[in-house]
Amino acid sequence: MERPLLVYTTFPDAPTALDIGEALVRARLAACVNVIPGMQSVYAWKGAIERGAEVVAILKSRESLADALAAELKRRHPYETPIILHLPVSGADLDTAAWIRAETGPV
Repeated sequence: MERPLLVYTTFPDAPTALDIGEALVRARLAACVNVIPGMQSVYAWKGAIERGAEVVAILKSRESLADALAAELKRRHPYETPIILHLPVSGADLDTAAWIRAETGPV
């Protein structure tokens, strides 16, 4: 049985995250996108230390869609270098895994 995959990314604001998340769900690359606002980030970028407000998005998908999901996320993302981290799932509730499989991939 194919394992679920979580993808972690960040966006500049919730409307952008929700719009891109909806597009990914409509494309059946993700079953769900959780958007968590209110994050403050400190990061190194092009030799400087930056601070900024961001939102976190956690995408629920499956391993076989990792490359296609990352490519579409990168294509739509407003950041020059978006953070796209694949977080393998070692186990999942069977009903949750079945729902993710049913809502992703070909119709």
